[in-house]
Amino acid sequence: MTSTRLPWLASRLQGFGTTIFAEMTGLAIEHGAVNLGQGFPDFEGPDFIKQAAIEALSSGHNQYCRTQGIPELNRAIAEHQQRFWALDYDPDTEVTVYAGATEAIYATLAALCEVGDEVILFEPYYDSYRASVAMAGAHEKLVTLRGPDFSFDPEQLRAAFTPKTRAILVNTPHNPSGKVYSRVELELIAQLCREHDVLAITDEVYEHLVFEGEHIPLAGLPGMRERTVVISSAGKTFSFTGWKIGHSCAPAPITRALRSAHQFITFCNGTPFQHAMVHGYRAPDAYFEQFEAEYRARRDKLCEGLADVGFEVLTPAGTYFAQTDIRPLGWDDDFEFCRMLPEKIGVAAIPTSAFYSQREAGKHLVRWAFCKTDAVLDEGLARLQKLRK
Repeated sequence: MTSTRLPWLASRLQGFGTTIFAEMTGLAIEHGAVNLGQGFPDFEGPDFIKQAAIEALSSGHNQYCRTQGIPELNRAIAEHQQRFWALDYDPDTEVTVYAGATEAIYATLAALCEVGDEVILFEPYYDSYRASVAMAGAHEKLVTLRGPDFSFDPEQLRAAFTPKTRAILVNTPHNPSGKVYSRVELELIAQLCREHDVLAITDEVYEHLVFEGEHIPLAGLPGMRERTVVISSAGKTFSFTGWKIGHSCAPAPITRALRSAHQFITFCNGTPFQHAMVHGYRAPDAYFEQFEAEYRARRDKLCEGLADVGFEVLTPAGTYFAQTDIRPLGWDDDFEFCRMLPEKIGVAAIPTSAFYSQREAGKHLVRWAFCKTDAVLDEGLARLQKLRK
């Protein structure tokens, strides 16, 4: 079937999707490249959570669970929100567990958007956002984050709010830029949400990976708890991304809508892994402190090594991704550069323009992942020395 014969939604998704991620993975495998492109840890999460999963499997927790999550995990998530961010949520009526944060984002948009609604997104964006908006029958309004600090124009943001605006989606800390939204930026977003009676959806999966500044949940600002859906991921915080355990926290009336969508998307997920993640959310402070410290060291290693190669490095304030400007090395097209890397240099990275609706805004940037072991980072940086002028 040709693209012109595809149903409208499939054609639309293909229109702003890209195969670059699959292509880079394929090139990395084909050429035995060090994969600094894909954003998943190449190491195991903590043993105490893994052992808890084994115990849950052995104890028979292997069938469908309650659709909104097992009660003990919902309570652990609510305790985590209070402990770290001073946000109070009722575990029975305001916390929901999903098959990862990606499903939580889609379920939220499907539940809250009517056909023709508008959703404000910041670009560069995580690639599922526009697809989820489209599948909900809504339309995106894009506000551009521009380097080197990835700030936005307040007037462009103001202009994005219209009578059709249903929600704004904010990702902080931000993938792919590594930006951590400031209090001033979040206060403006909150002000505009209140003025226009707009819902906020916050993707906070990197909440425990902040190296500069502080993580400020939008839901904690005045007048925002009652209009905000907070989404996060156990996979990111505990390095078990394949388990796909994500959650939302939202006021009870909104949560009822989210659960209605979730019930008919996955119904429930990963029962034994939910039991294991109870132990993760209740881990002592020392775990979270060590988690941040180890990633800070990985960030510094990668950024220092990339600078030594000759890149202009945009050191991230959060997440496990770093951006580099490739122009100092004589390149000005990120796709060409990233297609060259695996074969000629033996390293894989991701072209940042894949996260923009208009490639020109990001075609001089490349994203590198530092959620890797020291050995992998060292090998990747050693190979990249071939690029030095």
